[in-house]
Amino acid sequence: MATTTATVPDAADLDELRAAAATCTGCALYRDATQTVFGEGPPTARAVLVGEQPGDREDRAGRPFVGPAGGVLDRALDELGVDRSSVYLTNAVKHFKFVRAERGKRRIHKTPGRTEVVACRPWLLAELREVSPEFVVLLGSVAAKALLGPSFRLTGNRGRLLDPPDDESLSAGRILVTTHPSAVLRAPDRTAAYAEFVADLEVLAKALA
Repeated sequence: MATTTATVPDAADLDELRAAAATCTGCALYRDATQTVFGEGPPTARAVLVGEQPGDREDRAGRPFVGPAGGVLDRALDELGVDRSSVYLTNAVKHFKFVRAERGKRRIHKTPGRTEVVACRPWLLAELREVSPEFVVLLGSVAAKALLGPSFRLTGNRGRLLDPPDDESLSAGRILVTTHPSAVLRAPDRTAAYAEFVADLEVLAKALA
């Protein structure tokens, strides 16, 4: 199984980690992606929000959460009075995984596999080590399983502050799990799905207040 452990520099700050991640070849995703999409935000952020992987727009821009799902997240944070610039945003997997549409040039999102999640996990752990947040918000099952293990289930755990696992490699305070904002866009009832998403994130907003 591929791993990036050897390529993650020790005792590096976020800028150094970002530069090192830009040349990562720890899994095959780098071959087709435009670029590595590393996290962004203040190194002293009290909260880190972790998504699944960059999408098409993020892959082209080189920034996390700037596509449609990012718009949903921005709207929710704004409604809750949480300034996006005050939190650190990243993804469990740093390269865009996709398949080409049968016709045209459209790139269709494909969920990262366990190999890719495991390969990228050292980068995520390094980000958390540097930020050392009070709260980590895991957006969707891929992000949740990346940190909490493949057996973790979103159902029954979302919207509650959880204690971090007993893992010395994980530099994180309490953990909040919710759906990925892209799930709101795919939901049959977007209004209800968005309301549930906001209700989950309200737990973070109250904790930060």
